[in-house]
Amino acid sequence: MTQLEEALSLLIKKLEIWMKQLILMLPNLFIALILLVVTFYVARQMRRFSEKLLPRVSHSAALNNLFATMVQTGTLLVGVFFVLTILKLDKTVTTMLAGVGIIGLALGFAFQDIAANFISGVIIAVRKPFGVGDVIETNEYFGTIERINMRTIDLRRVTGELVKVPNRKVFESVMVNYTHYGIRRIDLRMGVSYAEDLERVQQIVKEAVNGIKGMIENREVEVVYDEFGDSSINFLVRFWIQYKRQTDYVHAKSAAIIKIKKAFDAGNIQIPFPIRTLDFAIKGGESLNQQLKETLEKARRNASQNGKKEAEDS
Repeated sequence: MTQLEEALSLLIKKLEIWMKQLILMLPNLFIALILLVVTFYVARQMRRFSEKLLPRVSHSAALNNLFATMVQTGTLLVGVFFVLTILKLDKTVTTMLAGVGIIGLALGFAFQDIAANFISGVIIAVRKPFGVGDVIETNEYFGTIERINMRTIDLRRVTGELVKVPNRKVFESVMVNYTHYGIRRIDLRMGVSYAEDLERVQQIVKEAVNGIKGMIENREVEVVYDEFGDSSINFLVRFWIQYKRQTDYVHAKSAAIIKIKKAFDAGNIQIPFPIRTLDFAIKGGESLNQQLKETLEKARRNASQNGKKEAEDS
């Protein structure tokens, strides 16, 4: 019974001490509670203010949302640290800061790829090398940007597939933006017969290509001969078009081919087929007719000699 009484006495003394400390801390608790409520209110107002202010500086919705969230979170953390300080929990604050640092370091090693993609996404959002709707080529993928996230870029290929390219790869690799300047040149390779008047062909091609939908009129159409081919003289047709979508390029190139073919048909200009020479002689350099003539002549001589021999034998 003595031990039980001592234990109860010790417990009562502890409870009395805790009650005294609680009574002494009531003002601090009351102030801390008020400060915590004010902190949540201020954090919400700071987020709303940021959401109104940031669109004037940046047109990236993802980046604006990120900064607004960071402002709200930072305000909450500052308020919580003040509350803990009022409650005289300074050691707890220090422990929390150390814990946050250790956890941050561990997460940095564990999710370094995710962190790299996130940081690359922030840099891309700030620098804006491309936007939604641009036609780009990166990491061997070609298509139209449908969405720019903090971790990936959604790229719609011309064949319909959706490709999510990590921001880090886009940031580190070569990227071609076809719609940045809004124009693009079409290079069309063709060939004509060696018998054609090349200057006349140039004029006909230029007249045929002019007037294609989306063509930039203040840039001259170029028809440049560049090669003596096996069966034709080859040339390049080069002209510029307004370029916002991949279909602009495809349709303009198709229209140019159709118009040039019709113009060649009307002007009786030949687009030669590949020509191959077949040599049937043993020594080479002899035509098929010559080889057949020699073979027939040899067959006649053999037949004549056989006829004479049969006559002599009879």
